[in-house]
Amino acid sequence: MTRAVIVAARRTPVGRIGGSLRDLPVEDLAAPVIRAVLADAGLEAAEVEEVLLGNAVGPGGNVARLSSLSAGLPLAVPGVTVDRQCGSGLEAINLAARLVQSGAAEVVLAGGVESTSTAPWRVAKPTSLYRSPSFFDRARFAPDDIGDPSMIKAAENVATAYGISRERQDLYALESHRKAVASQSSGRFAREIVPLALPDGRTIAHDECPRPDTSLERLAGLRPVLRPDGTVTAGNACPVNDGAAVVAVVSERKSRALASPRGLVVVDSAAAGVDPKLLGTGPIPAVARLLARNPGLTLDDIDLVEFNEAFAAQVLASLDALGIEEHRVCIGGGALALGHPYGASGAILVTRLFSELLFPPAGPAPRRGIATLGIGGGLGLATLLEPV
Repeated sequence: MTRAVIVAARRTPVGRIGGSLRDLPVEDLAAPVIRAVLADAGLEAAEVEEVLLGNAVGPGGNVARLSSLSAGLPLAVPGVTVDRQCGSGLEAINLAARLVQSGAAEVVLAGGVESTSTAPWRVAKPTSLYRSPSFFDRARFAPDDIGDPSMIKAAENVATAYGISRERQDLYALESHRKAVASQSSGRFAREIVPLALPDGRTIAHDECPRPDTSLERLAGLRPVLRPDGTVTAGNACPVNDGAAVVAVVSERKSRALASPRGLVVVDSAAAGVDPKLLGTGPIPAVARLLARNPGLTLDDIDLVEFNEAFAAQVLASLDALGIEEHRVCIGGGALALGHPYGASGAILVTRLFSELLFPPAGPAPRRGIATLGIGGGLGLATLLEPV
């Protein structure tokens, strides 16, 4: 098989639900990023053979097609929308890489987008005309006899099952904010962020959620969300967010034709399932399966891990089980600080690795990175990337 190479990767700033990006629907988040990626890669819009975008709670329909047309891509360019919930953006990139590796395409745009601010309400149809409809927050991920807990309940389950204390969760969350704030101050994110023009004339170019004023004392003072003796709080859980990220995946032959000075090879990817009641631990078997698929490769060979920090409890439990040191994880800050725009988050992980692996701030260049995340319903995804 030919190698699949990511030659460009961009993202929007990440906004809080109801925050700076609240008036931008999914296509207005994704379209500017699509245009930026094409410009970075030196690709003509007509060269794109497919657009794959992940989306989890959006308006329905084919968000990828809507976004590509909004970006000005030719009518002849097809699009397909992927839904693996929180893993949608990463799955879209994995599928794009498989298309290229198999020879089915040479140029694919892939990523994810989410506007939780403009997402439609979910309303269940009443059983008869004489009953009222009822609102619900999310789709079901598992049958009731197996268990389908809320994300927060599952995080509490993981904290209990793996012995992750409240103090460890708060410390990890604090460090995520510190790293993200430092990255903003140093301009570490500038290369990857596409500024967005808002309807009121303002331009947003910075992530909205990192908190320079947070402290361990403030985090410790927050009440548990579910029960008085719980450990999951608003401080060690991610916010809900809006954002988009897109990458250009091309064949190695096309990469050479573009004279791309840098690129990331999508070496391999793996998915795995776990008990939905412990859904945040999906990265444990996914990473293990990924390594097993690549004989001779161990975690000692992985320099960087971008782990979607939905909850500190699930991150710490997974790191403990896999034996990954925290200093290799989300070195520029993770979702606890930056936010979690569901369908876009997996693509943001890849965009972060594109920056960190190809444009390291200082020191020796890292060799390999893994993007991984847990997903509702008890799933995990992991993708191995390395510089060309």
